[in-house]
Order: sequence, then C-alpha cells, then structure tokens
Amino acid sequence: MGRVLDHERERLARYKATSLCFSEAARADGYYMGKPRSFCLPRANAAENLYSAIREQAIEAFQESSIPWHSGRDGNPSNHLCDSQVCCVNFLFPFANRPDELLKLLAPLFLDMRAMLPMERGQYVAFEWIGKSDYLGERPRGKRTRGANTTSADAAVMIERTDGSRQIVLIEWKYIESYGRTFKRYSSSGTDRAAIYDPLFQRDDCWLDKDVLSNYDALFYEPFYQFMRQQLLAHEMEKAKELGADVVSLLHLAPTYNTDFQRVTSPTLVDVGASVTEVWSRLVRVPDRFASVSVESLFREYARQMAPDMEPWWAYLTGRYNWLTFEGTRDTP
Repeated sequence: MGRVLDHERERLARYKATSLCFSEAARADGYYMGKPRSFCLPRANAAENLYSAIREQAIEAFQESSIPWHSGRDGNPSNHLCDSQVCCVNFLFPFANRPDELLKLLAPLFLDMRAMLPMERGQYVAFEWIGKSDYLGERPRGKRTRGANTTSADAAVMIERTDGSRQIVLIEWKYIESYGRTFKRYSSSGTDRAAIYDPLFQRDDCWLDKDVLSNYDALFYEPFYQFMRQQLLAHEMEKAKELGADVVSLLHLAPTYNTDFQRVTSPTLVDVGASVTEVWSRLVRVPDRFASVSVESLFREYARQMAPDMEPWWAYLTGRYNWLTFEGTRDTP
C-alpha cells in the first residue's frame, strides 16, 4: 500500500463528511472487504461515487456494454472513494458526447488532429476497451468481458488526423496505484502467462526493443506487465485496422502527485530509466506509439479554454481530487 493511498483515504474521508456532493445517508461509513471504512460510501449510495451530471448515463453505458464495475455491486460502481476506475470515469465520461471539448483536451498531445470520431454507439469515449477480437489469445475457449480477465484499456478514443487517416488512442489511467516487486509470470493456478504472449513478443514486428530489454521475464512485474499487454493489443489492433484505424497508440495518464507509482519495480529494468514511464518510453521502438502525460497538466490546460457549461464539473474535480491544483511536482504529502 502506497503513501499516496494512505493520504487519499484520510483526505477523502474528511471530504465525504463535509462535501455537498454527497447525501446525508452517504456520509455514513461504508463496508469494504468486510469492515466499515470512513473513506467508503454505504453500498446503497455507491452511485454517488460518480459526478452527479454523468451518474445515470455512465451506469447505463456500462450496463449496455456489459462492463463490470471494479468492486461494484448490482450494476453500481465501487463504493471506495479512491477507486481508479471511478476516477477515470469522473474525468473522461463528460467528454463521451462532447467531441469538440474532447478535441480541446487532446489537442496539446496530438498536433495533427482534425476531429474526434465516435468509438461506439455514437459515443466518443469508450471504456474498458478490449478490441473487437481476441488478438492476444487470452480467451481461446471462453467469453471475453470488458474490464475483467482480459487485457483492457481503461478508455479509448478515435482521432481523425489532418491527412484523413484515423488513430485510436488506448488510455491507461492511474490514480493511487503503486506496485511492489512481485513476479507475475505465473498465476495462482500455475498458468505460465509468458507462454500466452510469447508468440506476439517473438515476432519481428513487435514494437518492444529487444536490444534494450535484457530478458522477457523483466516484463512480468507490474505495471510493466500491464504496459506490455496493452502495447501488444495496440499493435494487433493497428495491424487489423480495427474500426478503420491506421494507427493505434497507447496514452498513459497519471497524477504527478503519485510519486509511488513511478518506482521501477522490475529489478533488471532499474538501469533503463529513472521512472516507470521513462523505462517504457525507451522500450517502445516506435516513439509515437506510446506517450505519457500527467493528469494535472493535461486537464489544467483544458480548463483554461473549456466551455462555460463544463465549469461545474471542473469545480467538482478540483474539490474531490484537489491534487489537480498542486503546482509543479509535489512529493507525497
């Protein structure tokens, strides 16, 4: 458990007790993993974990796509106020039907953007995207579920570029995550995960630079294991021209505030870079297929030019996720 998570638990427990964003009933302790927690909502009020203006639409969208909420029940999101999936939805779902605003948000990252294109059902942001096919061979005999037991991007968007080509951007979202040096090659049931991805890793067109990567096992530490699978997914989607895309890339979004996340966990990758994202940038052979930016810088830049009717949402974010207002790099509180 990281120091940032400890701090967020304490801060959000105080926020829940005083914020007008929650009902009186929601201020009671919620049960999580069998114990009452001040930083959780009662299960009956779990929907209040989402910004009020998107609450119904987000829950409906997850139901329509059969996406399970992490630690959620009865079709509602997690009751944990530090939940990363909830955080991602609170930040990105307001753009699902606002392509012009989404274009403003992403324009600093993709300079050749012309327009946003819908991902599914007319929505411009899709959540827990797993691709149209089992590109990675993870569920050869089973049903695939978005966001569970298969490689998923937290969100996905599609760009029309100035030359008329299409680019899908898979988004990996982090909030309070931190990882230890647990070797993930073998599952608790004994499955060798390396055997699943090895055929894709060994291909000559694999995007990972094997001259920089000392050995395959180095990737089986989080979050590198996640990055590997998502980068392989992006590559296979691009080869298949999914949804007509000519390019598929991976965008990593995380708070600068969470310094715990950036510790390099893979022992043999420590010398490749000083942080997780620096290491991964050096491992991806095609530079424009991976990008990393802080949540603070991206959203603060957008806030300077957002539509007036987005201001209540911004007020909600800066109250609930107050690290958005921190200037520069701030170490763990």
